[in-house]
Amino acid sequence: MDGAGEARFLKRKVKAGHFDVHPTENAIVVNYEVEAVILSDYGEPMLGELKRCQKNIRIKSLSESTNIPELAASIAERCKLIPAAKLPELEQLLAYILKRGEDREFRKAAAVAAKKRKKKSLLDHNEGRHASATIADIDDYIALLYDELPDKIKGTGLILQVAENPDNMEELVHNEPLMGALSRLLREEGMKSPELLTNIVHFFYYLSNFTHFHDVLKQYKVGAQCMKIISQELKRYESWEASFKRKQKKIKSGKYSEEDVRAYMTKYEDQCFQQEALIFVTLHLLLNLAEDTRVQIKMRNKMIVQDLMTLLGRDNAELLSLVVNFLKKLSIFAENKNDMKDGDIVKKLAGLLHSDNEELLKATLSLVLNLSFDVGVRVRIVELGLLPRLVELISNSKIPSILPLKVLYHLSLDDSSKHQFATTNCIHKIMSSILDTREQRVELELAALAINLAANVENAKQMCEGKKIHTLMQRALETEDQLLFKLLRNISIHEDGLKEIFLDYVDDISSIMTSSRNEDLVIETLGILGNLTIAQFDYEQLLREYDLIDWMNERLLPAAADDDIVLQVVVLLGTVLVDEQCAEQVARSGIVQNLIEVLKAKQEDDEIVLQIVYVFYKLVYHEATRGLILGQTGAVSYLIDLMHDKNTEIRKVCDSALDIIMEHDDVWARQINMQKFQFHNSQWLETVLGGGGHDNFMDHDDQEMFHDDFMHDASELDPYGGGMQYEDNSNDELFDDPDMYFDADRFGGSGRLAPTGSDNHMHPDDYGYGKLNETYNVFVP
Repeated sequence: MDGAGEARFLKRKVKAGHFDVHPTENAIVVNYEVEAVILSDYGEPMLGELKRCQKNIRIKSLSESTNIPELAASIAERCKLIPAAKLPELEQLLAYILKRGEDREFRKAAAVAAKKRKKKSLLDHNEGRHASATIADIDDYIALLYDELPDKIKGTGLILQVAENPDNMEELVHNEPLMGALSRLLREEGMKSPELLTNIVHFFYYLSNFTHFHDVLKQYKVGAQCMKIISQELKRYESWEASFKRKQKKIKSGKYSEEDVRAYMTKYEDQCFQQEALIFVTLHLLLNLAEDTRVQIKMRNKMIVQDLMTLLGRDNAELLSLVVNFLKKLSIFAENKNDMKDGDIVKKLAGLLHSDNEELLKATLSLVLNLSFDVGVRVRIVELGLLPRLVELISNSKIPSILPLKVLYHLSLDDSSKHQFATTNCIHKIMSSILDTREQRVELELAALAINLAANVENAKQMCEGKKIHTLMQRALETEDQLLFKLLRNISIHEDGLKEIFLDYVDDISSIMTSSRNEDLVIETLGILGNLTIAQFDYEQLLREYDLIDWMNERLLPAAADDDIVLQVVVLLGTVLVDEQCAEQVARSGIVQNLIEVLKAKQEDDEIVLQIVYVFYKLVYHEATRGLILGQTGAVSYLIDLMHDKNTEIRKVCDSALDIIMEHDDVWARQINMQKFQFHNSQWLETVLGGGGHDNFMDHDDQEMFHDDFMHDASELDPYGGGMQYEDNSNDELFDDPDMYFDADRFGGSGRLAPTGSDNHMHPDDYGYGKLNETYNVFVP
């Protein structure tokens, strides 16, 4: 079989994608796709690869005097990835970058207050307090709540001091005049004074720290009022922003003296700090109430997610940590996660990943981890260029390395993102961590990430640089760590000289495979040997030295081994059958009969069926074994039965095998043509021969003649008298697994037709943990 011929042409196609602003820099991030397709001599695609790439266009100088339309046109002219039709969108992004720069100046000014008070927590509420407040005078403090505003502020401050003692909580909660007066002030007069409002909310916050007081807070509708406070303060902040920008323009024009500017900034700093303190304690209260999922639903209906994402623009690390932790709590539920994704939360979190604050950085990574279970979020993380930063955080001593590792593990699940890891130093870091670990077993998340990345050829090449692969192999052989062998198995998939690296270790791998009682380890070692499709390799010597034919034959017996082992044994058979001498030994060993029994028992498993059919294909391909298969086994009968299977890849291999059979055996050719005729004309034949109102369509002689020529009893399907029939596969539930794929470029002149399973990837669980599945040998939740 010559197949499609050798690949001689490479077709490369670049497709422009969407573009967006860089989250932290003055730059435009352009995403695009590069598709490379290898064509045969006949112009047919043999192998294709699609890569997602990105390009950063940095804007060096951008000011109010910049002509944005002209700048956009200049960028589009230099970057062919931005079509002329997208110029209006590009202009909007440039305008956004300009506005963002102005907003940053405002936020920097807002952060001055926090820096000046960096030793003071937002929950520190002792400033301006009156001394010696006691529970005995609580009635006097309540009376102050009905006087003028200064007395109300004083009264709430004294009550707050009493509430700081947990022993007083029970008495305060059951004091109905107190609770009624405070809840009324919160509703009616709280907005008149930030200090009054902060005192009252702080009191209710103390109560919220005790879950058995939550029903009392619900009774007085404190949570609903706190949601209104957050919304009102956000609107107030927007007003301050607009006012600040107007003042800034006047300051630049010289309309204000330096003394006026200092006075304005001092006032502004105090306002910012007071507001952040109020928002902080209000969010803390709401976070405590959110322990009840029913309360969370009410909060979502009042747009809590959108308000929290708005607060991500602040600069106070303490406030941001609380906001991010709140979002992390909400992100557990899909509805909240979708709201965050719709609000492009990844872009808002991008800047926080560069924070120097340890708590904020940990909280941000935890939130990103929760969100990264969503495919769209993972794509967005890569699009915004956050992958290098996540790799850097592996070595950050301020945070546990497990957090960025888990996020990177999730990113490695997507084939479209794997190649981008090769552009970072991620491979170097994880390989160093694996090889330098002193533990008997490598950390699970670290191994999982490496296994996923090894499925990409560029990553695999980096893993094999220098002596890394040899050190890795030695560690795997010494520890017999099945995850390390899974990593090696994924590396052994690739060509480009990577398979040849394993030739020096074939004896060690074969020894472990045949002697180990660890089934998971046996599966991985079988997988490595099955991947070694190397022309110069002496398979016949391997079979002889380790008596592998008998070893494999034993595991193909009914109930002798798990399905995973059976599958890998069949794959290894397909690999060694590239050697005609090995094929002859296999054919004479009786292993074909065992394969037929496995085929009948596992007919619902498409992957096992595909690999067995491929073994039959290799046996009819070699001249030395063709006659044996055609005349002494029922394999051909099963190939005929499977040539109309629902699985496309199974049909392809069957067709290839049957084409060879038809070329070399006229008797079988007649039977195969008959079956093809029956299948393609089944509806017409049913009409002609099945009656149903068409009995007179042909006379009796015609029907007899037609029946003699074309219609055969099932027992006559094997012209050599095998009489072996494959079980009925007409059930709609059989052979419908869509996950199988087949390498079309393996139809080469060497006769190598290598079906490939989909078991070389790892799948996510909640936080990167899982187990080795006994059915598919993959990492699953």
